[in-house]
Amino acid sequence: MKNIGIKKPHMMTAYALEIGFLLLVMVLLWPLGQHLIISADVTAGYIDPGIWLLVLLSLISFLLIAGLSFWLLQRLWLGLGLPVIEVMVLQFKTLDSWKQLSFYWASFVSLLFAAVGCLIAVC
Repeated sequence: MKNIGIKKPHMMTAYALEIGFLLLVMVLLWPLGQHLIISADVTAGYIDPGIWLLVLLSLISFLLIAGLSFWLLQRLWLGLGLPVIEVMVLQFKTLDSWKQLSFYWASFVSLLFAAVGCLIAVC
């Protein structure tokens, strides 16, 4: 049967929507954060709510940086003519388990360092 040109959505679209929704919620929490902390604890000083807002700002910047880098990776990936991500995932699944684990570990550490770098840059 021939394909009639209907494209199914990418799996990454759902993840992008979830991250976008999370980013929107955090941006909406930004102006309300200080008032919520002060109303919850009347003994909180002026600096206490500011620290939590800086942590929120670092989370927002981390999500933006991660999203922009993934978008840039996709654009460069298509521009270089490399195989699609689904083919790369199938090839990844054929690797030995210790190679998969080392790749997962390297990805986790690089994301952790990026998050800590965003936190240090903001605070």
